[in-house]
Amino acid sequence: MRTHRIRTAVLAGTTATLALGLAACGSPGSGNGGDKADAKTGTTRTVETGTGAGADSVTVSKASAARGTAKATATRQCNGDEISYSVVHRFAKQQGEHLLITATNADAAPCWVTSYPSVMLGDTTKVLPHSAKDAPGGAARITVRPGAKVYAAVNLFTDSARPHTSGDLSIALRDRTGDTGPGTDQAAFDGKGVPSKFTWTSADVTNWNKTKPYDY
Repeated sequence: MRTHRIRTAVLAGTTATLALGLAACGSPGSGNGGDKADAKTGTTRTVETGTGAGADSVTVSKASAARGTAKATATRQCNGDEISYSVVHRFAKQQGEHLLITATNADAAPCWVTSYPSVMLGDTTKVLPHSAKDAPGGAARITVRPGAKVYAAVNLFTDSARPHTSGDLSIALRDRTGDTGPGTDQAAFDGKGVPSKFTWTSADVTNWNKTKPYDY
């Protein structure tokens, strides 16, 4: 029994020693583990915070880049070089006679037109006025995408004994201040593509439009 008690004591002492050892190991381990956990947590927090700040920076950077790109790719005014014209003489010698001007954007980028085209008929040097009967809205910008078309009409009137006759005209674009760019000479054709002469004593011009005027 004595031996048993000694063994028990020894076992108890050993158990206690082991417990103390484990506690001692556990304590630093817990401390280290806690430090590691804290470090991981701290690292995670730091990464998350850093990521958040980085995300904010990236967002601002992207927003700035987007604004820069928007400015760089802002639609410009058509200068005439990218425009392809065609002129059709409609309702010859009838009421409603006019020249239908079609302007096509032949460029790879969009551009805008405004107001009405500056037109001179034949060998005259006077730019035709805007039609008093035209619908309002000439100050608006009309964006013409690549391959898209806009239209304007030259109304022809014959009300005197001394009319003019021609088959040609000059067309130029105007900006929002009314200034006119370089003109281009064009010939008028009938609906079948045959050159057509037109007669007038007075004439005026409608605003650019996305739909054909007098399309009836």
